Amino acid sequence: MTISAEDRSKLVSLARRAVTAQVTGQGRPEAPAAEGVLGEMRGCFVTLTNAGRLRGCIGTFQPDRPLGEMIVEMGMSAAGHDPRFLGDPITPDELDQLHIEVSVLSPLTKTDDPLSLEIGTHGIYIVRGRQSGCFLPEVATDQGWDVREFLDHCCAGKAGMPADAWRESDTTVYLFTSEKFNS
Repeated sequence: MTISAEDRSKLVSLARRAVTAQVTGQGRPEAPAAEGVLGEMRGCFVTLTNAGRLRGCIGTFQPDRPLGEMIVEMGMSAAGHDPRFLGDPITPDELDQLHIEVSVLSPLTKTDDPLSLEIGTHGIYIVRGRQSGCFLPEVATDQGWDVREFLDHCCAGKAGMPADAWRESDTTVYLFTSEKFNS
């Protein structure tokens, strides 16, 4: 399902309000009425960059609230709780330079053939026991990775597994697609 331009604008604006609230210590913004796509139970990510430099990225595949509420949660988490940036938090002076990207995900689909994934189309979520890692679809194209490199980097770089863990029977690989839009 394609998200309308109006709903895309609402979601990005909501993410920006959530990021601003987190960085400035304001109260949590209220999500709009859970109608249409904003009321769907959809996974999402909010990614924050400044001059091309990642400043936060948090998301979920398993929403427990409607999309509008999840965007608020992920926006606030990306701005204040991404463990990679706890020592270098976003400052109020930085807010005007932040580029905010919202990714709304399709449901996860388990694959028995990880090599069948399409670079630039599919994102991956790899799970083994309590370890897991994910990459949004654009990561492979941004990095110039082929299918095997995409899988290997997710296992080793994100999930803390051996690079080839995706080949093992005790590892599950899920594919998903994403609608990505930004401010």
